Amino acid sequence: MVTHEAPGDTFWDKIRAGAETAAKNECVKLVYSADPAADKQAQLIQTAVDSKVDGIATTLATPDPLAGSVKAATAAGIPVVAFNSGIDAYKKLGALEYFGSDETLAGQTVGDRLTADGIKHPLCVIQAAGSVALEARCAGVKAKNSGTENIQVNGSDDSAVVSSIQAKLTQDPSIDAIVTLGAPIAMDALKSKTAANSKATLVTFDLNVDAAQAIKDGKIEFSVDQQPYVQGYMAVTALYLYLKNGNDLGGGGPVLTGPSYVDKTNIDKILPFAKNNTR
Repeated sequence: MVTHEAPGDTFWDKIRAGAETAAKNECVKLVYSADPAADKQAQLIQTAVDSKVDGIATTLATPDPLAGSVKAATAAGIPVVAFNSGIDAYKKLGALEYFGSDETLAGQTVGDRLTADGIKHPLCVIQAAGSVALEARCAGVKAKNSGTENIQVNGSDDSAVVSSIQAKLTQDPSIDAIVTLGAPIAMDALKSKTAANSKATLVTFDLNVDAAQAIKDGKIEFSVDQQPYVQGYMAVTALYLYLKNGNDLGGGGPVLTGPSYVDKTNIDKILPFAKNNTR
């Protein structure tokens, strides 16, 4: 399994937890590696190919730089499944299956809900440059709420994220909602709101225990959860079933793991799972 995990991002803990549970259940050896830089992720995929692994599960947040190594895997007869990102590219690169969210659809569901709530000027916070999944989320929000504005931040530096969002909120008090694309960024945005004395509604994609508690406490309105535990679990399971029994889950089409809303109506049920690192 090769991902574009950034150090310190708790989202990937759930991916790995799901993958490790599946590997344990199916008695297979899981080797996990990650790098947020596209060229280095491509090298990790190539290393797996050179190691003659039985199958590769990979994220495709930056499809073009990864294309060569993914095609090298398929040319070597190694089955590849994609998960988490790359829904529009996985077939072209030769991956058999995809497990994850349709990020455009997920963004549209957020835009629809914000519009229904009377929000006029959402700020969509992109924390990783060049990620097709993150860009699709914000584009989806904007498609359903035309007042949406994007801001690029450095997601690997929490203090920089806080100051960037704070500065934007201070500069433009018409911003009435903040849309973050990851739970750790949502927690940064809470600090930004306080520092800027902003009353903007905060919503987020994805979940961790802090964000789940913030939903419980009424500080975050809702989360759109793509269920990363399921993505990791199904990526490993799909490879196992393909190799063991020739199975093709979803008929080669994308198998969606979201969007799934987490808000005040279901947080009491979800919070224990978040604390258990499975939601």
